[in-house]
Amino acid sequence: MKIIDTTTFFEENLMMDLRFNILDPYVDEFVVCEATFTHSGNKKKINFKKENFPKFLKKINHIVIDKEPKDIIKKNILETAELRKNSIARINYQRNSIQEVLKNYSDEDFIIYSDNDEIPNLEKLNLKEIQNNYIIFEQKLFYYKFNLTLPNLNWFGSKGCKKKNLSTIENLRAIKNKKYSFYRIDTFFSDLKHQNIKIIKDGGWHFSNLKTIDELERKFLNDENHAEYEIHGHSIEKIKKNLENNTINYNHYAKKNSDDRFTQSKLTKVEMSVLPDYIKNNIDKYKDWLEIYS
Repeated sequence: MKIIDTTTFFEENLMMDLRFNILDPYVDEFVVCEATFTHSGNKKKINFKKENFPKFLKKINHIVIDKEPKDIIKKNILETAELRKNSIARINYQRNSIQEVLKNYSDEDFIIYSDNDEIPNLEKLNLKEIQNNYIIFEQKLFYYKFNLTLPNLNWFGSKGCKKKNLSTIENLRAIKNKKYSFYRIDTFFSDLKHQNIKIIKDGGWHFSNLKTIDELERKFLNDENHAEYEIHGHSIEKIKKNLENNTINYNHYAKKNSDDRFTQSKLTKVEMSVLPDYIKNNIDKYKDWLEIYS
């Protein structure tokens, strides 16, 4: 059984270098899917270059997609909800394009999908022994720095299954982080609700927004929530203030699709012990991405 790590890419070289180094001992191949358009629909250049990661060159399969999905809403003026639908359609199209290369693998090979800033913890996990149809990694959520976290919130980002149980990457990503009872008949007809699930505690790290100010602005203007961020006063000044105050303009505790999502939350510093060994063993390499204060 091979273990295949799959993800998408925009311009996150820092995160990809970290991802490759942490997962290399456990993963047989890395699949990286990049598009020539952003999630907001803007044209972009190809930013991922395999030669920037010579240590992992033989393991990396870089896919490029240069067409937009067919279900994009095309109008001269789009409502916010329509802009969001288009963004989600582009995201899902990019994710699902990964499956083109998965045809070359065995049904018993194990596929993991994460956004590239979500890194599963495979150190103490033997995937060959797991009998569940799907696994979900319960991860800690960090912002701006490797050791700044949003407290009391678990993130269910990385998810995996054997190829034979994979319908689409989109569906794998969207699987509910809950094991449903055998008596829930609806699970027999659902792609998102399942009984045979294993949730991996201490399942890794979601390092969100470890970017420069310019990179953060590009992300906010081009990601899934780009229309909402602009409506709620996105600006370089607000980004700078959040970085200075260790705050984010997003409330992960708010209800889905509520305007309360775009209210401020405070980050806290955590001990280095919760971070991956690779970061702890390379403090000098990542010193600019660690929050140090008394």
